[in-house]
Amino acid sequence: FVTLHNDRCVELHVACGRYYKLRIPKFGRDMQYNTSTCDLYLVGASSEVYRLNLELGQFLSPLVTEASEVNRCSINPVHQLFVCGTQEGKVEAWDPRTRSRVGTLDCALSITDTQLERFPSVTALEFNGGLTLGVGTATGQVLLYDIRSNKPFYIKDHMYGLPIQDINFHSGQRFVLSMDSSVIKIWEQDTGKLFTSIEGSADFNCLYLVPNTGMIFAANEDTKIQTYYIPSLGPAPRWCSFLDSLTEELEESHLESVYDDYKFVTRQELQELGLDHLLGTNLLRAYMHGFFVDIRLYRKAKSVANPFAFEEYKKKKIREKIEETRGNRVKLQALPKVNKDLALKLINEDLKEKKKKSKVGVSLLKDDRFKAMFDNTDFEVDKNAEEYRLLNPVLSKLDKSRKKELKKQLQFEQVLDDSGEDKSSSDSDSSSDDDREWTKELKQQHRLLRQETRDREEAEEAEEKEVMAQPKFYELKEGEEFKGVHRNVTRKWNKYSLGERVQHEDINSLRFLGTRGNREMTFTVGKVNKLSKFRAEARKHHDERRKLLRSTRSLPLARPKFK
Repeated sequence: FVTLHNDRCVELHVACGRYYKLRIPKFGRDMQYNTSTCDLYLVGASSEVYRLNLELGQFLSPLVTEASEVNRCSINPVHQLFVCGTQEGKVEAWDPRTRSRVGTLDCALSITDTQLERFPSVTALEFNGGLTLGVGTATGQVLLYDIRSNKPFYIKDHMYGLPIQDINFHSGQRFVLSMDSSVIKIWEQDTGKLFTSIEGSADFNCLYLVPNTGMIFAANEDTKIQTYYIPSLGPAPRWCSFLDSLTEELEESHLESVYDDYKFVTRQELQELGLDHLLGTNLLRAYMHGFFVDIRLYRKAKSVANPFAFEEYKKKKIREKIEETRGNRVKLQALPKVNKDLALKLINEDLKEKKKKSKVGVSLLKDDRFKAMFDNTDFEVDKNAEEYRLLNPVLSKLDKSRKKELKKQLQFEQVLDDSGEDKSSSDSDSSSDDDREWTKELKQQHRLLRQETRDREEAEEAEEKEVMAQPKFYELKEGEEFKGVHRNVTRKWNKYSLGERVQHEDINSLRFLGTRGNREMTFTVGKVNKLSKFRAEARKHHDERRKLLRSTRSLPLARPKFK
């Protein structure tokens, strides 16, 4: 047997151990053995398909494909047709006798779903008989082809958005076994109806169905290979026939997956699709923070809500491909489309570190983990937010002249290298000035925020006064006699507090009248001057002396004389 390693090594083993070890030019991803010609086909991160003839013990001329990379390959067991799945979402078929390409299937064009997070590259290939071909994509779809047609006769979506790892066919009952990293789905080949699904505790990598049996082996990210036995698919293998007697004693229960062909959407997505009027009907099934909706209804509503989504998706992919081809050209360093000010600050800090010749880590602009922060508009900094204006003045330490210099340096990198030594001293001298400017800017932002808060409160108070100043009309019920305005107004305002009554009186200049006439109370609060304080203290001292005299009269002592 032959093993393909992730260090470009290929090992051939026999009964006594490793027989031979060799290396291939590029990293490999898949391999197939053609029994009729003794050729071992190896594909990987290259456009070439390497052929190693095990009878001659040497490499033959490779097959050159039209793809940039080849992910999977397979050989038909009936007529030995060799097919390979590419990174561009195509399947190329080759005749091993003439070593020529005989056909191409564009699987990416057959997928109509526009809500794809990645490009639908081919990640799985499997033949069933001489005519049926199963293709798995990186976006979670399984396409079944008749090799005589360029269009699939059925498309099955896993609804998880994960790449399809492996595909297998059950020859006895026309079932298809498709696997991604989280679930194994078993469904009918003709109708797509789900038979059952298997979820594992670890991520799945590879699938093997023992022929003419119901036993499944699944390689996963764990120390043990997961083994599953489904009696309804077939009997147990001969070497473990005791499983049949064990399963007869167990009760069988058929559980149908309710949400297999449903799409999960949130309430906000329902409003964007115009399906919020279906709330409370049988077409929506509430689940957690959203709803499950039929995938056919979801696709129709999506096409109606945004009819040009596919055209925009197509243009976006074409633009990405063009930018990838331009990556090999010599280009000047330019600012990103999103968060230009933040990128300018990071570039300035990198230039300072280079001039100081200090070793630092990888810059955020070059780190792939933070790539979306400068490409995706969802991560754009809101400059009008209060937190940003107070805590994150991005370019507070860069004056206007420094900004212009940086932009010129980005456009002309050679000039930057020549003039870097002359400007190092000016940068160190201006550091203290930058700190003062940053402090002034922070204080100014505080003043602006306080002024905006006051303006907002004044506008709200003006709106409230306008609402309360508007006249109100009252309608008398049929058969009710009009007894005057004052009593009705009095009864109405009895429900409100004193402060609300006074506020309303100041606005409308009304007098609240009761059944016994007007009742008003007015008072003024004056300031306490020094003279009034002195009089109060003198009065207090006089009272204390009088109390002392009364207490001393009751004692049999001489009376003190007071002047």
